[in-house]
Amino acid sequence: MKSIISLCAILLLSNPGYSESTPKWWQSMSLYQIYPRSFKDSDGNGIGDLKGVMSKLEHLVESNVDAFWLSPIYPSPMVDFGYDISDFVNIEEVFGTMKDFETLVEATHNASMKIIMDFVPNHSSDQHEWFQKSLQKIEPYTNYYVWHEGKKLPDGTITVPNNWVSVFGGPAWTWREERQAYYFHQFAKQQPDLNYENEDVVNAMKNVMRFWLDKGVDGFRVDAVPHLCEDVRLLDEPLTGNPNPDDYGYTDKIYTKDIPHTYDIVKGWREVLDEYSDEKIMMIEAYSNMTMTMRYYVYGANFPFNFGFITDTNQDSKAIDFKRLIDRWMVNMPILKATANWVAGNHDKPRLVTRYGRYRAEAMTIITLLLPGVAVTYNGDEIGMEDTRISWEDTKDPQGCNAGKDGYEKASRDPARTPFQWDNTTSAGFSTSETTWLPVNENYLTLNLATQKEQDNSYNALYKAVSALRKLPVIKRGTLTTTLLNDDVFAFTRKVDGDVVYVVANFANKEETVDLSTLVYASSQLNVYYATTNAHHLIGNIVKDVHTVKIPASGAIIYTSTIAPYNSK
Repeated sequence: MKSIISLCAILLLSNPGYSESTPKWWQSMSLYQIYPRSFKDSDGNGIGDLKGVMSKLEHLVESNVDAFWLSPIYPSPMVDFGYDISDFVNIEEVFGTMKDFETLVEATHNASMKIIMDFVPNHSSDQHEWFQKSLQKIEPYTNYYVWHEGKKLPDGTITVPNNWVSVFGGPAWTWREERQAYYFHQFAKQQPDLNYENEDVVNAMKNVMRFWLDKGVDGFRVDAVPHLCEDVRLLDEPLTGNPNPDDYGYTDKIYTKDIPHTYDIVKGWREVLDEYSDEKIMMIEAYSNMTMTMRYYVYGANFPFNFGFITDTNQDSKAIDFKRLIDRWMVNMPILKATANWVAGNHDKPRLVTRYGRYRAEAMTIITLLLPGVAVTYNGDEIGMEDTRISWEDTKDPQGCNAGKDGYEKASRDPARTPFQWDNTTSAGFSTSETTWLPVNENYLTLNLATQKEQDNSYNALYKAVSALRKLPVIKRGTLTTTLLNDDVFAFTRKVDGDVVYVVANFANKEETVDLSTLVYASSQLNVYYATTNAHHLIGNIVKDVHTVKIPASGAIIYTSTIAPYNSK
């Protein structure tokens, strides 16, 4: 054990996410993602809506949520379920009206929470007025999108301009007879990419931001930012060796991702946000390497999302994997006082419990909520919802549909998007209709919020207890220390003004005995504040011998020296 500690020495990090005074509202927020189609249906049509969200704000308050962001609620043909937008400044009627949205903004603020919109700047729907006018070369829309007349082969055949591949598979170019040209699309062919070499487009999207900021929203989660700009030379990308030209991995994305001009656009958005006297935030979705991701801090993002717990770790990861991931983000943030963030799940990836298993998922919830900075929870993960098996006939996600019947299960994002399980009534209390846009998971009869609220030892009880601890200064602005206690046990501490919180997580499939004496600061006696459900019986215990502490298999325990154990009563 000593050799492990010497090789992976304790890293003491003064949390760069906070000033010595009280942090700004967003710097320590508990952020909750709502996927509106699946959150709560208020009118019985089997699809979630804005009135449904408003009816469940109390759940967010009880869950100690500070802010929530809504996946797209704009008018859309729903080819990509809202990410193909036909009007950037209106509300899709299936979700409600603009009045409903305005009422939701007011109710959110009255509940002392913030509301954040999903901003989708890379593309529009092909049904958007801008694209329809661009198709006809009606100014000023002629070059709002990326058009090309195609490459002429020696036999006179016109073909695609280059070998660029869509994220959803197949060529990233689609021909339109009306214009006798190809248009570029990083995603589905119904999602033409906007042309950010055109200042009219840049300014139009800034005005979209202003429209919603004037409605009172508190900021934006910005979608798919690394795809925003392309190399204007339209050169072929290098091949990777993948033999399938229709697979996104066929080429190395040196001309269609992480282009330098992208960061200038982000800087312009920050200038728009700064026009408003109350602080507005911008969170960037960027599945990029560390260097490219960290640049968003420099160019005005409050933070780029940290997807490490989704993309870089899983149920087979070792304790050192988690330590390295956390330390790497903290060390690489490029700006003094930058704010870290930790994302446990989202609508594009399998659910937390599905990825990690029940107890490890609970441990990950504890880790996510108690690390410095922003903690991000995907709706349903606070009750431990699991992926739902979706049949080919019920599949809706274009990413799954494009993969075909044999490949859809690996490609589809539908399993993580099924309706929230509120109770054990019809359609899990999500809707009065027995038919919902995606099927409800069959386990809703036992796995639902209402049932868990009656249980002391439930996933939701754990979530509420740990999220309550986030409200204390020791988590809001405490320093961070990370360490390995042995090959399988990772620990970190948060400390401020004499208060200390210790988090110890065991990633082995067997109980581990560890020595906490290297962590304990002033006291040799620790209280068990809370624990994963497989160690729930330990809550309230006093640990007098810190040299031989037992941590359950795949479990985690929170210890404190000055803070009393959590009491839900």
